[in-house]
Amino acid sequence: MSKINKELLQELRDHTGLGLMDCRKALEETEGDFQQALDLLRKKGAAVAAKRADKETGEGLVKAYIHPGDRLGVMIEINCETDFVANTESVRQFAQDLCLQIAANKAMYVSPDQVDQNFLAHEKEIFKEQMANSGKPEKIIEQVVEGKIKKLYSDICLLEQQFIKNDQLTVKQVLQELIAKTGESIRIRRFCRFELGK
Repeated sequence: MSKINKELLQELRDHTGLGLMDCRKALEETEGDFQQALDLLRKKGAAVAAKRADKETGEGLVKAYIHPGDRLGVMIEINCETDFVANTESVRQFAQDLCLQIAANKAMYVSPDQVDQNFLAHEKEIFKEQMANSGKPEKIIEQVVEGKIKKLYSDICLLEQQFIKNDQLTVKQVLQELIAKTGESIRIRRFCRFELGK
């Protein structure tokens, strides 16, 4: 396809934040189909994120948010490879968005691998007890419990939550898109949520 609709190209750039050539190439590969081009760029973003995952992330930023009324606050540390990327508008905006996400959705952990194992074992027991008198076979009960654990992760793990600004994406997918856009490894290292009296 030689001629790409300029409005569609601009919309894809606005939606992804990626460069003109990346967006043009994605539209050409998908014969001008916006949704397919978007999906293609997301897949490439995940691939770039995987390639960059082992890179050293010694730079970054700490962002803070205090909710109006001064009863709730969030601090987050985001690491990346260079201070140049840490100071870009897109990384700073991502950090700010995550502060709002944590304030609103009360994430407890960055990712599932950080969840306290005692807490997880306790939750699994509760889920199993809820299913104990269901009359369902053990295999089905195990599948239901695993589904409930996955749902639990999407509630308490920041990377698994639906992104506050676009519930079609998880925070992890937004992070992968940011990694693809910047070309650097970016990690959410840690965060803390403060709520008065809690």
